[in-house]
Amino acid sequence: MSTDRPTLAQVLERECRAPGGGEGAALATLVAELAGACRDVAGRVAAGALHGDLADKVGRNVQGEDQKRIDVVANEIFLAAAERAGVVAGVVSEELEHPVLPPRRPASGRFLLAVDPLDGSSNVELQAGFGSLFSVMRAPDGRAPGVEDFLQPGSAQVCAGYAVYGVATAFVVALAGGVHGFTLDPRRGEFVLTRPAIEIPSATAEFAVNASNARFWPPAVKRYVDECLAGATGPRGRDFNMRWHGCLVAELHRVLLRGGIYLYPRDGRDGRSGRLRILYEIHPTAFLVERAGGAASTGIGRALDVAPAGLHERGGLVFGSREEVARLETYHVDHDQLEFDSPLFGARGLFRSPV
Repeated sequence: MSTDRPTLAQVLERECRAPGGGEGAALATLVAELAGACRDVAGRVAAGALHGDLADKVGRNVQGEDQKRIDVVANEIFLAAAERAGVVAGVVSEELEHPVLPPRRPASGRFLLAVDPLDGSSNVELQAGFGSLFSVMRAPDGRAPGVEDFLQPGSAQVCAGYAVYGVATAFVVALAGGVHGFTLDPRRGEFVLTRPAIEIPSATAEFAVNASNARFWPPAVKRYVDECLAGATGPRGRDFNMRWHGCLVAELHRVLLRGGIYLYPRDGRDGRSGRLRILYEIHPTAFLVERAGGAASTGIGRALDVAPAGLHERGGLVFGSREEVARLETYHVDHDQLEFDSPLFGARGLFRSPV
């Protein structure tokens, strides 16, 4: 029974709080409020159309993407949680163009918060494959933060976590003792520890990639995917399964629990170096993956070393098993200056029509 397991509050007490308070106590307060926000979002999502059609389009966000009602609702829930915590100096969100400062004493807040309130909101009407993702950084001392204060490298994060909404609501957070997974007990309204000290399995036979983008992939990614698809008779000597949820949080959750590798490489479309937002998606994902013993890369270097030039800057990301990520980085060195001659992705390839 869940009553025999530690709650999130008890784990936070053990791993964050110290006599006399300090940063650990403030972090525990913030994480507890963020978990509460995830619980509230889960409740709104679970109610579905009973609260109006949450999948209705209500506008466009700063990136020019369709914004659904649930995106706005989730964003408001997280902003309210940051305000209640009383330790946040400023918040940036995928749904907002500019940082939001709490109305009360922003200069006294210890932390900055970056949040993707509802990743995969296009899947809401299908009731599968969506979640929330957050990153916590230290705030500047004694003054209200500006945009530049949020543009830190991922290695400067203090904490990161996410929630996945589905049949059960999972909350996963990286703390001093590792990456811990919790499950929402709906009877008690509490998150209960169900997966302590998560470690990414070293062996993998799964990869996740959006094959519809094959024509945009750099040569290294073409080679890697080609070899996976070749299966046991190919150079890897074993069969791989391919997965794609259309939601970064769902992919991250699967990799943490089952192993594998996820690829959303830089491809240069629309003048961008990738599709994922560095602050809201790449940084927290890379932080969690590294804390769980995996690796996260831009393809040519460690993802946590990247400092964005703007709040909504995008990039490429590959994460999962250390050996697989290292292999792909090697392929980038070997092939990105010379087009890889792929039998599957060439002129008569699997994803192209014969000439």
